[in-house]
Amino acid sequence: MDNLQPCPREPERTGPTIAVYPGTFDPITNGHLDIVGRALGLFDRVIIAVAINVRKKPLFSLDERIKLIRQCFDPEETRVRVDATDGLIVDYAISQGACALVRGLRAVSDFDYELQLALMNRKLAREVDTVFLMTGFRWIYISSSIIKDAAKHNGDVSGLVPVHVEEALKSIYELHDNKGKQRQK
Repeated sequence: MDNLQPCPREPERTGPTIAVYPGTFDPITNGHLDIVGRALGLFDRVIIAVAINVRKKPLFSLDERIKLIRQCFDPEETRVRVDATDGLIVDYAISQGACALVRGLRAVSDFDYELQLALMNRKLAREVDTVFLMTGFRWIYISSSIIKDAAKHNGDVSGLVPVHVEEALKSIYELHDNKGKQRQK
C-alpha cells in the first residue's frame, strides 16, 4: 500500500463539460435516448458520435443514422450535437474538448466488453474518463440488433424506438420478406 500514488490533478476546466456518446446507433432506440437524457444531467453538452465500424454491416447508411438521430431532438437544442467519426474514439473526444465518454450498460454481459474498452481508452488517453450509465429498467432488454430483428419479422417495435425510426424500419422491411430477400411487387 505504500507505493500508491495519488492521481495527478487535471488543470481546472474552463467552459462547458462535454461528453461523447459513441455508437453505431443502427438504429437509435429509446434506450439510447434515455442515456443521452441522463448524460445531459451530468454534462453541459453531449456529442452523439455515430461510429463508422467496418466490422458491422449497418441497415441504415451513415447519413440516414445521423438524420434519424437528429430528428429525435428539437432543432433549437444546443446541448446535443450529432456527428460522425471513425478511428479511435478517444482521439475524437480529445479533438472535441470532451472530458468523458458515455457508455450505456444493460446487463452484466455488457460490462465485460465495456470494461475492456474503457481500460484501453484509459491507456490511450488518461485525460478522457469513461462514465457508465445503466439503461433505464424499461429499456434494459432492447438493443438495436433486437429491434431490427423484430421489425424484420413484422414485430411491433412501437414504444421501443421513436416513431420516425419505427416508420423508417417499416419502410425498409416492407420491401423484403422475413428472410431479408427482396419482395416481388
